[in-house]
Amino acid sequence: MTTLDDTLTRLLALHPRLIDLSLDRMWRLLARLDHPERKLPPVIQVAGTNGKGSTIAFMRSILEAAGQHVHVYTSPHLVRFNERFRIAAEGGGQLVGDDELRATLEECERLNAGEPITVFEITTAAGMLLFSRHPADVLLLEVGLGGRLDATNVVDAPLLSVITPVSLDHADYLGDSIESVATEKAGIIKRGVRAVIGPQMPEALSIIERTAQRMRAPLLVAGEHWNASEEHRRLVYQDDNGLLDLPGPKLPGRHQFVNAGVAVAALRASGLRISVEAYDAGLVKAEWPARMQRLTHGHLVTLAPAGSEIWLDGGHNPDGGRAVAVSLADIEERAPKPLVMIVGMLGTKDFEGYLRHFSGLALCLYAVPVPHAERSLPPEQIAETASKIGIPSESAIDVEAALAAIKALSFDTPPRILIGGSLYLAGDVLARNETLPV
Repeated sequence: MTTLDDTLTRLLALHPRLIDLSLDRMWRLLARLDHPERKLPPVIQVAGTNGKGSTIAFMRSILEAAGQHVHVYTSPHLVRFNERFRIAAEGGGQLVGDDELRATLEECERLNAGEPITVFEITTAAGMLLFSRHPADVLLLEVGLGGRLDATNVVDAPLLSVITPVSLDHADYLGDSIESVATEKAGIIKRGVRAVIGPQMPEALSIIERTAQRMRAPLLVAGEHWNASEEHRRLVYQDDNGLLDLPGPKLPGRHQFVNAGVAVAALRASGLRISVEAYDAGLVKAEWPARMQRLTHGHLVTLAPAGSEIWLDGGHNPDGGRAVAVSLADIEERAPKPLVMIVGMLGTKDFEGYLRHFSGLALCLYAVPVPHAERSLPPEQIAETASKIGIPSESAIDVEAALAAIKALSFDTPPRILIGGSLYLAGDVLARNETLPV
């Protein structure tokens, strides 16, 4: 019997390049599928460099607290491919089952008829087919890479467009300037469709505003049309419709107040009926694995020094590193512990820019390979760079070996351990720790 893994392996052979930004292949396959992108529930599309997934997690949690039925499409997955597709259901959305996902992918494969198509493209087409066949009130649709030519950018008239903070990442595909990245992200703005814009650097905002003007799309910009701030660990949100004094988000870190603010602004602009009580409940229930996630039990936790903390984060670019470092500094201020890092990164990332934010904060670092990743940086290279910027570092063969080395150290206070640098590493950690996303 063919398994889901068998199907995914076969789909990898349809196009030699994992990323090939174009919409032509999507349009061809969607036409053969009888255009499922035209049969979707109202769509909120989310682009940006950092915070897309967390913003969607907040929106989903708030919407479900309001009694709405919500589909969610996100990428990449951490452990199981099914994580990319959450199907609306009573009591909260559920990850699609193996059999339904395999059958839908094979249906797309059959109609694609062997023509070139990337895995992300055929996956996105399959997602749209799935979502079109299950009723829902709204679909939260995360852009994969960029926006303008991303496979998700085939919905002509979404309910709303959202752009979270833009920074440098994926320079090989999006360009090496904020302006070029912002141009790609702003490509999701549709003619006449309202767009909610998170906090941006001036050069990114200028590009977004010009795009919106050309598309005659009304903008709601952070700091101009709405404001969200942390006050006494609560989220204070204000726009032209009034002020909300909301509980701080469950997800830890100052940056999550930014993401929660974008989520609230988007839902306030969507026209969907949401009570203040739903905002309250949604913010404190939202979960998003591998984003400053505290691991409190599991196989890896048992390998750490007794009394230590283990935090897992998939941030992998300089802005992501900055957000995590600020979060850890805040935690350190409240509950001092020595910080030890376990880091694995891909060679396509600005790993020195990521690591610099932890200089003066981390006591030491253990560099590890990212399992099953061809572009994984050699641990020795990470360790050498970290040492040069002032973080004493060594390499280890894997996370278990790094934890064993940390356990052999002498600490007056049990350490705080951050495992980070890559979503692929984070997924492997969750699998090894036997704490899978649900």
